[in-house]
Amino acid sequence: MARQKEFDRDEVLHKAMEVFWTRGYEGASIQDLVQHMGINRQSIYDTFGDKHSLFLQSLDRYREIQIRKVFAVLERPGSVKRNLRRLFEEVIARALSAEGRRGCFVGNSMSELAGRCKATADRTCSSVASAEKIFRRALERGREQGELSRVRDTRAVARFLYCNLQGLLLLAKATGDRKLLSDVVKVTLSVLD
Repeated sequence: MARQKEFDRDEVLHKAMEVFWTRGYEGASIQDLVQHMGINRQSIYDTFGDKHSLFLQSLDRYREIQIRKVFAVLERPGSVKRNLRRLFEEVIARALSAEGRRGCFVGNSMSELAGRCKATADRTCSSVASAEKIFRRALERGREQGELSRVRDTRAVARFLYCNLQGLLLLAKATGDRKLLSDVVKVTLSVLD
């Protein structure tokens, strides 16, 4: 008779996500994963497959959690410009925290693996597309409300905002300069005027 698993799959997957997000794919050893996940090697292999498969599942988990968490502000009623400003201000605040210095797991994964791993490229591009849709919906709502009447190409502006958000997170990993980051946001959001 097979033994039943004695751990919560989602909980240990979340712990694996934390390891990969902090250390990257190459920097995370199986021993790091075993220690942080609190399960043995064989349980990792039996439940998630090899390290690469676990990494990809961790990337999926990040997308499920973070996209909702980060972009929820854009779904709030009221001024779209104000909500976009809040989004960028919240991102700066998080990025300057100790935990935030890790950057974005999607952006980190693009940088580390997407150029040589199709599965990572596919997942990260899918995450980018999801974020773009959220930005675009907000921009279209702003146009409907008359607040963003000068924004003609919502797809291009959504892409621009997302790229700048990723750049901001990358820059925040290297610097704790709030003024520098705020200047980037100021210029980024000027595209809405």
